[in-house]
Amino acid sequence: MPELAEVAFASKAWKGGIGDVVAKVQTKGVSRVFRNTDPAKVKNGLHDTKLTGSKTHGKKMLFRFSDNRWLGLHLGMTGWLFTEDSDYLSGKHDALVLRQAGRSLIFRDPRQFGRVHYHQGKDAPAWWSDLPPEVTSDLFTFELVRTVLKRRSRSPVKAVLLMQEFFPGIGNWMVDEILWRARIHPVERAGNLSPAKQKALWEQTQFVANGALETVGKRGGDPPEDWLFHVRWKDGGNCPKLGKPLVRETVAGRTTCWCPSLQRLTKR
Repeated sequence: MPELAEVAFASKAWKGGIGDVVAKVQTKGVSRVFRNTDPAKVKNGLHDTKLTGSKTHGKKMLFRFSDNRWLGLHLGMTGWLFTEDSDYLSGKHDALVLRQAGRSLIFRDPRQFGRVHYHQGKDAPAWWSDLPPEVTSDLFTFELVRTVLKRRSRSPVKAVLLMQEFFPGIGNWMVDEILWRARIHPVERAGNLSPAKQKALWEQTQFVANGALETVGKRGGDPPEDWLFHVRWKDGGNCPKLGKPLVRETVAGRTTCWCPSLQRLTKR
C-alpha cells in the first residue's frame, strides 16, 4: 500500500490540470471506491469547475476546485493517478475520469480498496480537517508520541506505529526504517520504552518521513542508498550499519525486518 511519500509523488500526476476547467466527469458507479460517496454528486458537482490546487496528508489526497468543491482520494492498495490525452478511452478499472480541454485526469483502482470523497462547502470537509497531525508538522510533538505509547502500552511498538489515527502515512517499510534507526525491537511493548527510546522513536519518525518526502515524494523511486529499505525485502540481507544478518518475520500481521544485533528486546 502506498505510504506518505509515494502518495505525495502520486498526487503530482494531476498537477498539469491545475488552472483548467473540468468539461466532463465520468464515474464508474459500481466501483467500491464510491462506497461512502454518491458518484452522481461527484459527477454533477465537479462538472464545469476549475481544478485550483492539491495537497496530501499521510495516505490521503485533497483536490480543490472552484465553487467550493472538494475531492478526496485514498489510493488503497492498487489505486493510482495518471494523465492521458483528452480523447482517452476509459478503461475497465478507471473509477473516475476528469476531462479537460488538454487532458484527462484518471483515478484507476483494479482492486477497489481505494476511496473517493466529495464535499461542497466553504470550509474544508470533516473527513479532511479532522485528520490527526501530520508527522512532519509542529503539532506532532514528543508529548503526543509519549501519550500514544502510554495509551497503547501493551501493544508491540510495530503495531502502534502502523496505527493511522496516530501516525498518518506511516506504513510497513517506513516503520521498519524508523525502528531500525531508533534501535528498537519491533515486538517491544510500547510501554517498555525508556524516555530515551521514546524520544528516539519520535525523532526518527520525523527523520524518515522528511527524508522520504525529499526523495521518493519529489522524484519517485527509492529513498537514499544507506537506508534499510534496500535490503529489507528479501532473506539473506545484512544490516547496513553493522553488516550482520537481518531477520524477517511476521510482526503485527506484517512482514517485518530488523537487526537483532542492533535492535534488542528490553530485559524484564
